[in-house]
Amino acid sequence: MSISKNQFKLITSLSQKKYRQKHKLFIAEGVKVVQELLNSSFDVETLFCTDDFSLDISEEKIVRISENDLKKVSNLKSPNKVLGVFKIPEQKILKNKGLIIALDAINDPGNLGTIIRLCDWFGIDDLICSNDTVDCYNQKVVQASMGSLTRVSIKYLDLNKYLSVTNLPTFIADMDGDNVYKTSLPNEGVLIMGNEANGVSDRIKELITNKISIPRFGNVQETESLNVATATAILLSEFKRELI
Repeated sequence: MSISKNQFKLITSLSQKKYRQKHKLFIAEGVKVVQELLNSSFDVETLFCTDDFSLDISEEKIVRISENDLKKVSNLKSPNKVLGVFKIPEQKILKNKGLIIALDAINDPGNLGTIIRLCDWFGIDDLICSNDTVDCYNQKVVQASMGSLTRVSIKYLDLNKYLSVTNLPTFIADMDGDNVYKTSLPNEGVLIMGNEANGVSDRIKELITNKISIPRFGNVQETESLNVATATAILLSEFKRELI
């Protein structure tokens, strides 16, 4: 069986956020990512897979295609047996407790996908994204998250408004902040990570008094800052160290 014109049109359209929102669907590719989604609460719309890929789901959901057809619709350099079209779930209610990560205008899909994986690894239930952060159902984000998308609750909202009303202690990752290795960190709070190029916005900085930084130990001072996902990993490790 081959992909119909309408199916091809739908799959290619889902590379754009406006069509993902219109159809409430997103794309996932590759055996590991697709199986993670199938084993979760996410609902599958259709699976397009080669004959050598077996699944324990209704055949009504499966469209068998050739490797050549898979290459035509895939965004991967080396397509891996299956492409799934999944339904975008409704946003869950924010628990507003424990440690929460908040992202201010993160643009790079790879960074967001990695941060989602970090949240999964460090047991962060809630990830808050400003409305101008890259869409978590962008296909590059889905791939980079490697299935962690299914275990982290992600909510898009007006970050300024949320931070102005939350009762949790709030922390900005800022190069001019206090040394994180010498700072006593709480078990609950909101850690705000800023845009790759500009950091946390000035408006949010005006709301938050707690600023923490990762000191630089290298002698060469040419490195301006850490990658935001790398910085998130280090800071999460320090917050969680307090629980050990």
